[in-house]
Amino acid sequence: GPSWANSLFEDNAEFGLGIHSGVEKMRERVALLMQDAIAGDSCPADLKTVMGEWIEKKNDAAATEEIAARIVPMMEACGCDVCKEILSLKQYLVKKSLWIFGGDGWAYDIGFGGLDHVIASGQNVNILVLDTEVYSNTGGQSSKSTPAAAIAKFAAAGKKTKKKDLGMIAVSYGYIYVAQIALGADMNQAVKAIHEAESYPGPSLIIAYAPCINHGIKAGMGEASAEQKAAVECGYWCNWRYDPRLLDAGKNPFHLDSREPKGDFRKFLLGEVRYASLQKLFPQEAEALFEKTEKDARARRQSYVRIQKSFDLEMQEHQAAAEQR
Repeated sequence: GPSWANSLFEDNAEFGLGIHSGVEKMRERVALLMQDAIAGDSCPADLKTVMGEWIEKKNDAAATEEIAARIVPMMEACGCDVCKEILSLKQYLVKKSLWIFGGDGWAYDIGFGGLDHVIASGQNVNILVLDTEVYSNTGGQSSKSTPAAAIAKFAAAGKKTKKKDLGMIAVSYGYIYVAQIALGADMNQAVKAIHEAESYPGPSLIIAYAPCINHGIKAGMGEASAEQKAAVECGYWCNWRYDPRLLDAGKNPFHLDSREPKGDFRKFLLGEVRYASLQKLFPQEAEALFEKTEKDARARRQSYVRIQKSFDLEMQEHQAAAEQR
């Protein structure tokens, strides 16, 4: 079943990578033991065949679960020394799903160096960032994920700089699965992204929009799902996916899943105290910052549109070149 371990706030990614590396080493040991058993004379032929299946499919979660159910009774019946050692490691027979969870304060800010190191490693780890756009668990300080105009600790007069685009930083590596999701806005897109990330044989990063109490949602936290939907509809947040496997297959790896914005951007901002209070406290500055926030959001979406079109054009050129050959 599921297990959980906590790390220090700033080394979350490295901690998760360490767990992943430990699990992989133990599974490599199981594979080596099975190879020894296959080469030896202590195991029957039918058991050796199943061991060969496991070695071939050891990175397929569904396959290893099915094989483990068959191979454990067979090894128990065999009872040789190698089988006994493998049985002592049977918790590693089924491929584990490892996820590293954290907030934006960690991922965008204080732990970014570690996060960057882990995703650049190429290791098969999955990372889920719950983006509340503020340091939620330490009192609501501004982070690099906080958009312009939002009031937070250390940004009492509204943050002046735009939100960092963590997803695009990860996309620039080219070999990382990256997605932005908002469960309340599009559950199917969110589930699809999580499934794709889990199946991707390399580093995966999912950034989930997560309204929190520090936003001061006027409708109440019970409407957090509706708030996510409103954020996507007005263009405040964009859902998208980048899957490097599609590029290798000659397809566009980037999919902008959010539709063209149609909601009222300003109405969305004023529905949250973190923005509305700026208008009350600093009315003159508020107007300029609200305009900047909306402009930043529009520019961010346009950059995604350009990326999608750029890949479309690239795929068309490759296809045309292939047809000429």
